[in-house]
Amino acid sequence: MVKFRKKIFCIAGTLLALLVIAILYLHNRSFAVLSPRGPVSHKEKSLIVFAAILSCIVVIPVYALTIVIALRYRETNRTRKVKYRPNSDHSRIFEGIWWGIPLIIVSVLSVVTWQSSHALDPYKSLDATVKSINIQVVNLDWKWLFIYPDNRVASVNQVAIPVNTPINFVITSDTVMNSFWIPQLGSQIYAMPGMITQLHLMATKGGDYYGSPANISGKGFASMTFDVKALSTSAFNTWISHAEASSQKLSLQAYERLSAPSVNNPVEYFSSPSTNLFTYTVMKYMEPGGTQ
Repeated sequence: MVKFRKKIFCIAGTLLALLVIAILYLHNRSFAVLSPRGPVSHKEKSLIVFAAILSCIVVIPVYALTIVIALRYRETNRTRKVKYRPNSDHSRIFEGIWWGIPLIIVSVLSVVTWQSSHALDPYKSLDATVKSINIQVVNLDWKWLFIYPDNRVASVNQVAIPVNTPINFVITSDTVMNSFWIPQLGSQIYAMPGMITQLHLMATKGGDYYGSPANISGKGFASMTFDVKALSTSAFNTWISHAEASSQKLSLQAYERLSAPSVNNPVEYFSSPSTNLFTYTVMKYMEPGGTQ
């Protein structure tokens, strides 16, 4: 019995030490999805935390009971406190607990999921006192093209947005399917050839964030990230002016060269993108005889 208790204390001490190490390691670490910088990501963080806490109501007791049952009813336990009760397998109390609690949790999660699915609909416009900005996004191998149709500029692997301004991302793909994601601003949504998806986001705090693909798309997937610059209105206008001054014109011919596969493509700026470039990219997968 003494040796067994020593083993228990040793195991408990090891688990406690690992827990302390994990807490110390994570204390100064920042996780993008848990560091929201926009209204959508704030709501998503609250949903993640709520679901995690609700899940712990089941997870913690299950693990605790697993340890207790394994220790109490082990073969070598010869104490009188353990009794063999072969007829106690249909307890109404126990049946009510392990069916009732999960039923309540699933019911709560169902209501929350229904409400949050509508509240966080990526196609739903965000409320704001300022006019939204339209940005067209094209997924390429292995880079992202951003077109500002109202400003007549475009960029590769960098997107600038003004703070506290709703952004309407209109997204498609000129290659295989991928997923467009800015973790600190909110939801991800698929980019698919021949289709258009939308995503409404807004940054409430200035800074440099990163965007990422979230669907494996080949050898260049790992480096297919892009910079997100949340700027003040004046800084955003300066960024637009810098792009307008670019000597590179994004004609249809230039786009065809740009769309060729490349890995670790540098940030590029273009002026005067073709007015029908985004529509051309979508329609060429839909017209008879188009690229498939």
